[in-house]
Amino acid sequence: MDFEKSIFENSKDRILVCAHRGVSGADIPCNTLPAFKAALMHGADMIELDVALSRDGEHFVFHPGMERAHLDMRSFLITKKSSKIKKLKFVNQDNTKTEYGINTLEEILTFLKGRCYINIDKYWTDIKGITECIRKCGVEKQVIVKTPDEQKYYSEIARYAPDLMFMPIVRKKDEITERLDEMGINCIGAEVLFKSERDPVNSEKYIKSMHKREKIVFANAIVYNYREILSAGHTDDISIIDSPESGWGYLADRGYDVIQTDWCGSVKAFLENHGRAKR
Repeated sequence: MDFEKSIFENSKDRILVCAHRGVSGADIPCNTLPAFKAALMHGADMIELDVALSRDGEHFVFHPGMERAHLDMRSFLITKKSSKIKKLKFVNQDNTKTEYGINTLEEILTFLKGRCYINIDKYWTDIKGITECIRKCGVEKQVIVKTPDEQKYYSEIARYAPDLMFMPIVRKKDEITERLDEMGINCIGAEVLFKSERDPVNSEKYIKSMHKREKIVFANAIVYNYREILSAGHTDDISIIDSPESGWGYLADRGYDVIQTDWCGSVKAFLENHGRAKR
């Protein structure tokens, strides 16, 4: 990946595949260094990760609120000091404790430097602090930060991170990306969520208009809760259970620049084997 080019330029030739929390399974938990190594082995162009804060303000790579599922623990990381968090161990998919601890954000950014794009979720929990960590690690040209489409976050981004690649999470209709340009924020595109194929952000007209402005459109094939519809049913699940054409094929043909998935290697193979890897 040529990080001297814009992400729009890098996505013009091929669809980028984003590994949701890395690639996990069996004994390897998500959001861990082994999961990110596995994602790179599977050919991920981008890795998504989550950030959680300790009680004393240190940043860790962990999905807030998933302590019970991933640590078999009923308390939250935000209630614990960093020294305590560094002693915790993940559990695997059989709820058996592993040898894998929780990495700091600095450790993971340092490992991923120069390797792939890095999509930071939960950025809004500490915009100033996470930005400082990004700059400390020297990964400004790789990192894409994002927040929900809420005005309260934009002034902080304009103040602390106007140069970082930013992507609002937009539901149904995009009414913000043009205004972000006017605010001087480096808005590189939008992560879109749509319940219906008819939603404006899923229209070919919208995607083409974004490309005309040299912006990317990021779609989710992931399913973290079957009740929470992110891409009108064109998901990882339908791709595996029914047909890849129904999920990944639809998103590719629609014109999306990035597909986020929990099946990174399978998506890469499908795109390559069915003539969608290159545009």
